[in-house]
Amino acid sequence: MSVAVGNGKLMDRIGVPYEPCHKVGTIVHVAVGNEYAGHILIADRIKKNAKQAISDLNKCGIHKTIMLTGDMKNVADDVAAQLGISQVCSELLPADKVAKVEELLEEKNRKNSKDKLAFVGDGINDAPVLTRADIGIAMGALGSDAAIEAADIVLMDDDPAKIAKSIKIAKKCIRIVYENIYFAIGVKFICLALGAVGIANMWVAIFADVGVMVIAVLNAIRALFTKKL
Repeated sequence: MSVAVGNGKLMDRIGVPYEPCHKVGTIVHVAVGNEYAGHILIADRIKKNAKQAISDLNKCGIHKTIMLTGDMKNVADDVAAQLGISQVCSELLPADKVAKVEELLEEKNRKNSKDKLAFVGDGINDAPVLTRADIGIAMGALGSDAAIEAADIVLMDDDPAKIAKSIKIAKKCIRIVYENIYFAIGVKFICLALGAVGIANMWVAIFADVGVMVIAVLNAIRALFTKKL
């Protein structure tokens, strides 16, 4: 008994009528003994937290998300629609991904924008793009060694929702740094002014030095509490 397995072109070639699939993915038709038996749908599963990750990124101020993929256009468009991605570039070769990133960087430079271009990937083919982007983010658990080596940030548990969390942690750390700088300089200027008019004593000077340092350290400890971010 002959068994034919392939795409629609194969079914047309052997003269077997087949039923189109209404779902998006790679369709493999099967004919047994020149009679159509059915089809198999092969498709990647979207990560459980992927949609929430895109939503969180938008809330963090990421105003443009772009998917660069080698998948077919219909598959890429379907995934982008489910996740809420603003732009899709499909059927790309590895060199095409690099060219697209170069194009985005050039566009950013023309606008003299201070925005940063971040790229997230996990494959060997993503390594050149991870290196070229302003910020390269790789998946640590399932990512290739080349991608991990080329990336600036590595997510150890492959959870895309951690990208938005890392942005929130970074913003919180920067905010705390500025708080400490402004507080330390402000207190020292006040103590200098008090000393200039003869009001400040030794204890005020000690507070301006050691006291400010202790308060700054205690304030910096807040960066450790990131579970609710």
